[in-house]
Amino acid sequence: MPRKIQDSVVVITGASSGIGRATALAFAKEGASVIVAARREQLLQEVARECEQIGRRVLAVQTDMTDSGAVQHLANRALENFGRIDVWINNQGVTLFAPFEEAPLEDYRRVIETDLLGTIYGARAVLPIFREQGSGVLINQGSMVSKLSEPYVSSYVVAKHGIRGLGMSLRQELVLNGDGAKDIHVCTVMPATIDTPFFQHAANYTGRAVKAMPPVYPAERVAKTIVSLVKRPRREVFVGNAARMLWMQYLLAPGLTERQMAVMTDKLHLYQDKPAQPTSGNLFEPIAEGTGISGGWKTASGRQQGEGGSVIPRIAVGVAAALPVLLFVRRLLQNRRTQIGFLAKVLAYVMG
Repeated sequence: MPRKIQDSVVVITGASSGIGRATALAFAKEGASVIVAARREQLLQEVARECEQIGRRVLAVQTDMTDSGAVQHLANRALENFGRIDVWINNQGVTLFAPFEEAPLEDYRRVIETDLLGTIYGARAVLPIFREQGSGVLINQGSMVSKLSEPYVSSYVVAKHGIRGLGMSLRQELVLNGDGAKDIHVCTVMPATIDTPFFQHAANYTGRAVKAMPPVYPAERVAKTIVSLVKRPRREVFVGNAARMLWMQYLLAPGLTERQMAVMTDKLHLYQDKPAQPTSGNLFEPIAEGTGISGGWKTASGRQQGEGGSVIPRIAVGVAAALPVLLFVRRLLQNRRTQIGFLAKVLAYVMG
């Protein structure tokens, strides 16, 4: 049965801009009471006012997700003000662009502390509350690189793989907990490239300016998916067809997909002719840039800014779409053992 969102209590971290801000508004429109958390207090107050204008109760709590005590304080404030927590969304995220051997270790560590440890702190704060209530939905923000990978962002890939693994392990522990946890759910959201200020906030030591790699999807699409997970929880869900297609391609041709992702990231995630000075971005302190939901990566016509009329993104996505079909035919022409292995992979994907 679908869960009722109206009058539920929802905690959203990383809510000052981007996906978090879009998600807060989406839940407010559905009738939920919302607790928004992030480092930028002024922007949190703006989000809170927008939600209040919709007519919902809102609490803004300035929170650094690398501080386990601050995360526990966030959970306590939610309980003090609303008496319960029905949904907790670990959405905070930062990233670092740098060749692995050239990335400052302090920056590398900070990405993992924010993205992975922050998610762990959030889960540790809310799961005891869910257990006492006998219900709750924990939603962790992963990425398509929770299952795939890209060069130059290995700290982010490590963190996002960890977030997916955490969700898998937590679900297993809930199974072992028996009927007492049957109404507690852990979900992982894995978006493709999303139009938010995330890339303006990125730490960058590549010498080249960062941009959103096409195709780019609106943040509201992720917010809609998160709302749907509360209504009907699922283990893992991609957002954006590009992510789904690349994962299917990886199942069939992992080596080719890794090489393709390497070239796409180098050509489409970094400008070829726009240098950039080294920066730690927003890893250690919030920055002024990027305060809204959108990062401005889409023009009014829907074309990604800075791409001109390039057909490279369309070709890349076309290859990702067509390759599974071509490989399917090739595999069917091979021996029976290969066919069985291939069909097992397809079945695992469909069942998963």
